[in-house]
Amino acid sequence: MADLGSALTRSDSSAWRIACSREFAIRMLAELPKITRQAMSEVSAELGLSRSRIFELVARYRESPVTSSLLDQTDGYPKGRRRLAPELDQLIANQIEQFYLTRPKPNVAQLVRNIRHACHEQGLPLPARNTIKARIATIERNRLVKARDGPKAAADRYRPVVQSYTADFPLQVVQMDHTPADVIIVDEHFRKPLCRPMLTLQVDVATRTIPGFYISLEHPSATSVGMAIRHAVLPKTNWLQEREVTIDYPVCGIPDVLHLDNAREFHSRALQRGCQQHGIELQYRPKRTPHYGGHIERLIGTTIGEVHLLPGTTFSNIHDKGDYDAEGQACMTLRDFERWFAIQVGVYHGTIHRELGVPPLTAWTDALGNRPLPLRLPADTEAFLLDFLPFEMRMVRREGIELFHAFYWHGTLANLAANHDRKLAIKYNPLNLSTVYLELPDGDHLAVPLRDRRRPSITKFEHDLALKALRERGRQAVDEQSLFDMVNQQRRIVIEAVEKTKAARKSAQRLAYALEAGTPQIAGPAQPTFPAAAEPDEPEPVVPFQIEERS
Repeated sequence: MADLGSALTRSDSSAWRIACSREFAIRMLAELPKITRQAMSEVSAELGLSRSRIFELVARYRESPVTSSLLDQTDGYPKGRRRLAPELDQLIANQIEQFYLTRPKPNVAQLVRNIRHACHEQGLPLPARNTIKARIATIERNRLVKARDGPKAAADRYRPVVQSYTADFPLQVVQMDHTPADVIIVDEHFRKPLCRPMLTLQVDVATRTIPGFYISLEHPSATSVGMAIRHAVLPKTNWLQEREVTIDYPVCGIPDVLHLDNAREFHSRALQRGCQQHGIELQYRPKRTPHYGGHIERLIGTTIGEVHLLPGTTFSNIHDKGDYDAEGQACMTLRDFERWFAIQVGVYHGTIHRELGVPPLTAWTDALGNRPLPLRLPADTEAFLLDFLPFEMRMVRREGIELFHAFYWHGTLANLAANHDRKLAIKYNPLNLSTVYLELPDGDHLAVPLRDRRRPSITKFEHDLALKALRERGRQAVDEQSLFDMVNQQRRIVIEAVEKTKAARKSAQRLAYALEAGTPQIAGPAQPTFPAAAEPDEPEPVVPFQIEERS
């Protein structure tokens, strides 16, 4: 690539000082209609230059009357002129165009071999590797990336960003995205390494505060989006008390706009209906334009950078990690990491933001008065999450509600079964299928538990695995008993392997965290109690494996 900049910016300090010392004297000579012998002698003595050299400088100054024209020019081959024979130069250009500027991105060594092979066939001298690299360096970067990585990569890297995404007041626009945290967590029983947790994070564009977040072992989904929205919207007092975290976290309220990328979970029907229910506008970035999400991307970079100080960090790449043993140093459970991250949010909120000039929490407090309307909170905080849960339309029958090959029943359903002949929305939390939520005609929700109260709580993940296993065994008609028997069998396999393999420990801990996070949020009918099992000599793994034996 050609050198950028003029002589004004490229010249070193000593050469520039010399040119500046010459400028006045040469300018005086250049302005004379005719240079006299006396004037020439005086300037020659002052500058210590020969007459011919002074005439050269005067000619250059008259052509371009600026100081940089008086810089000393280095001797040597003129810059930009090729020394290679025309046929060899053309061969190199053709090979670069036809071989190097293609997918799947040949490297320089392969290009050098190709060029030398072609030279050998045509009887031309072999060019040096540095000569070939110099030819590559003259190619425009935009064209090089477009040819080797594709138009999208070139546009992402070189497209001009002429606008910035801004907001005028708190919660006018909130951006949200997911990222795996760069730290290995351990399970709560064996304290052995599991995996990296998934972080769903939000940022308020106007104040750079973090309205809410959600950390889990689940892949990004409509449920993790709903859990993050609930955490962002509701006051944090009780949430912080449950985790014994003491920070000032006043950020809460329903946002006006959610700004998202085009991931599948951000286009779910549950998210769209939930946002419509609470007057939240969904805005999606134009496809193939990652710079539109710059605020959340920078926040992710900031927060993940702090994670690199934790024991068990994986760092951002293998070069930064070096020989650090992330799994060997891991010691934090998911709950530990959640508490640490909440405290880190408090630290971030109290640190001066480089662009704002004040801490984000100060910007939040100062800008609240700019809102045209007061902050909005949901009328029913306990049922808020239900509006963002996935749902299915089902008929309420005399035997109850059938969903996922299981039956759910509540005494109130008898009247609905007798007087309603249309399908109703049945909402469910994929993290815990022990209870579903019937949306009543008046908009309220009824928590409906499993008809057989002895059934254990299971996740949608377990249900899908069990159903797949039954299908593979040729079971076309799947009933409730066979489904729960299969879940029971799969859990026993996991618990037998949990001490041996990381995958089994991850699966067990994932179920435990999911069922806890998916605990019904609105009051339902009382659950039957069973005698407590005798305490074992050794503590049991924190997994939902207490399944009652059936004959």
